[in-house]
Amino acid sequence: MNRYFCAEASRQAGEDPIGWASFDEIFVMIECPPPWSTNEFESKAAPATLISLVDKLDNAEVSIRIVLIYGEAPQQSPHLIIFRQTPGISNSYCKQEAQFSDIYALVQAIPDYLSDSTLGANATPTRDILVCTHGSHDRCCGKYGYPFYRQALAIVRDLGLENVRVWQSSHFGGHRFAPTILDFPDGRCYGRLTPATFLSILTRQGDIQALKNVYRGWGILAGSEYLIASQVMERELMLQHGWDWFNYKIAYRIVEESADAVFSRVEFTVVKPDDSIQCYQAEVIEDEGRALYISGDCDGEVEKLPHRIVKNLVEIEV
Repeated sequence: MNRYFCAEASRQAGEDPIGWASFDEIFVMIECPPPWSTNEFESKAAPATLISLVDKLDNAEVSIRIVLIYGEAPQQSPHLIIFRQTPGISNSYCKQEAQFSDIYALVQAIPDYLSDSTLGANATPTRDILVCTHGSHDRCCGKYGYPFYRQALAIVRDLGLENVRVWQSSHFGGHRFAPTILDFPDGRCYGRLTPATFLSILTRQGDIQALKNVYRGWGILAGSEYLIASQVMERELMLQHGWDWFNYKIAYRIVEESADAVFSRVEFTVVKPDDSIQCYQAEVIEDEGRALYISGDCDGEVEKLPHRIVKNLVEIEV
C-alpha cells in the first residue's frame, strides 16, 4: 500500500513555504533522549511533571513553545536552552542556558528560568540548529528529517564549526516542508533543505535566491495577527539585500489591512550595522488563483493554503 507523505505532496504541488515559520516568543529546549512518543511530553524518558508544566505554560500571557532536543552524544548533564525575543528593534533572540544533574532537576528549574531572564544568560555564544526528526508525530520528519540531521552533523564537522551545534528536535510545525530546521539565535526557519542549501545558510554565502524555495520565515516577526504578511515582505527584502540582510535589525508595523485579510500594507524599518536607517513599504496580497488545496500533514484533511505576493515595494523617507 502506498503511504501518503505530506512533504512530497507539498513539493509536487509547488507550495511556497513562506509564512509557515514557528511563531513563538519563547522557545524552551529540553535535552531528552529519544524515542519520543507522538506527544513528546509523554515519552519514556520525560518526567511526568513535564506534562503538568506544559499545561500550565499553555495559559501563559506570552507564547511559549517547548521542544525536546537531543545531540549526537549522550549527556550526563542535560541542557536547558531558552531563547526569548527581545522587545523593540532586533535581529536575534536572547539565550539562556544551563546544565543539570538530571532531567528531573532540569524540568523543576524551568519556571525559575522563565521568570528570571538573567539566569544562564552568560552562557557561551553558540549557533543552535534544530532539525525536526519527530517521526512519531509525522512520518515525513522521520523519513526526511533524520537522514538530513546526519548530513547536517557531517557538514558542520567538515567545516570545523566549533560553536555550531546541531540537535534532533521534536515537532515545531511545518512537517510538510521536511526536512525542516530552526536556526538560533536569529530564529529563522527553513524547510525542504538539501546539503547545498544548508551549506549556504550555515556560511551565508552563495546565491541568496536559493533561499526563496526553502525559507519559511522569521520568528522574530511573531506576536501579530498580521504575521504572514510581514513574513512574505521580509523574504522579499532579504532576497533584494542579499546576505547582508542577516546583519540588520528590524522593526515592522501594519499600516493598513482589509477586513478579509487578503490585503495588507506593511512597513519595515531597517537599521544597518553603521546605524543608518532605511524604511520600506509594500502591499502584500492574497493571490486567489494560486491557492492550493492539499493536506497540511500526513494524516490531515485537505485544506485551503493561500498564496501571498508582494506588490509595489518602495523605499520611503525616514
